[in-house]
Amino acid sequence: MDSEKTVVIGAGAVGLSIALGLQRSGIATLLVDSEESRPSASWGNAGHIAIEQIAPLASPSALASVPRRLTLAGGALALPPSGIGAWLPFGLRMVAASRPSVFAAGKAALGALMAEALPAWRELVQAIGRPELLVESGHIVVWTAPAAARAGIAAWRATDIGTARFHDATADELARLGPLLRRPPAAGIVFENTAQVLDTGAVLRALSEAFVAAGGERRKASVRRIAVRNGRAEAHDDTGPIAAARIVVAGGVRSGELLAPLGLKVPIIAERGYHIQSTDHDWPDGLPPLVFEERSTIVTRFFGGLRAASFVELTRHDAPPDERRWRTLERHVGELGLPMRGPFARWHGSRPTLPDYLPAIGKAPQTGNLYYAFGHQHLGLTLAPVTARHVVAMLRNGEPAPAIGAFSLARFQ
Repeated sequence: MDSEKTVVIGAGAVGLSIALGLQRSGIATLLVDSEESRPSASWGNAGHIAIEQIAPLASPSALASVPRRLTLAGGALALPPSGIGAWLPFGLRMVAASRPSVFAAGKAALGALMAEALPAWRELVQAIGRPELLVESGHIVVWTAPAAARAGIAAWRATDIGTARFHDATADELARLGPLLRRPPAAGIVFENTAQVLDTGAVLRALSEAFVAAGGERRKASVRRIAVRNGRAEAHDDTGPIAAARIVVAGGVRSGELLAPLGLKVPIIAERGYHIQSTDHDWPDGLPPLVFEERSTIVTRFFGGLRAASFVELTRHDAPPDERRWRTLERHVGELGLPMRGPFARWHGSRPTLPDYLPAIGKAPQTGNLYYAFGHQHLGLTLAPVTARHVVAMLRNGEPAPAIGAFSLARFQ
């Protein structure tokens, strides 16, 4: 082991995967996280390993769809007036990142990373002796209105989905869903080789336990700032500097405020999601995640209950939650006739999102020992193990590999 520890800041799926990968590769690692009372986006998401989502959401088609996706039009995109100082500059940068040439380059880079995502997950769960945590049963997308189904299926057929595969739902597959809904779906598609985690909380606990079992150290603390002295970065918590050979910033949406004093531009935003969850439900065992595309809602069964998740709310990380989001999800459950009953546990959390919808993975140029991996937007859980693989290699070699060059923060400088 190295004589000085490498410090990883942040204990979401990305930070935990990196810390575990470093520790298992022989790099003594200290994982620092404040363990705030509200669980991370890694815990609150739908648990879907989304290998089909290789096209960045900063795209001409996504921009064209904004008016009909707004909550005012019944959609899931929320631009709260109180958050205009956050989402307006972010939106302008997103428009610039949606230029065809920029989008094409980003898609190529993200697609290459996504092709490694599921193999990296298989390797990770085997390495920690918990293969049951990865469930490779695909997922299903359905539509209730025939016109929406025709348009939705045509759109999916025209979409590059990388290594993912799907087929039109058969009559038997749709019939299986009928008893779960007030009205049977008009049509659907079945993704054959996507995956989910058995339970998001169980995954995070398993990664943490494996990290500690491998000799890693966890510290409950909040890193307040990162300073540079004599060309090397120092992380400071409430008690002062933390001794470290290297620092990896994987702090989600807070990563931008930690790196900004170093002169790095990090135009990150809190893209907030919401979910409701019930332990009182009649969801059948073995049914994969079910997406209701007209409502931008995904339903997933976990150990802890049945979860319905939705919303893309662009705002400040510290803004209070909007009660209307949870009420809308409860209305969706009622109108669809889903077999889940209240009282519902409620959650909201911030996906760390950059305007080109690509992650930030690289090395800070101002120092010889500061690295970063954050900004995975909706794909943090999906890309956590493969991100860890690249970060471990980067720290071993001292520099990022060309394969992840597109994810450097240099693109914003």
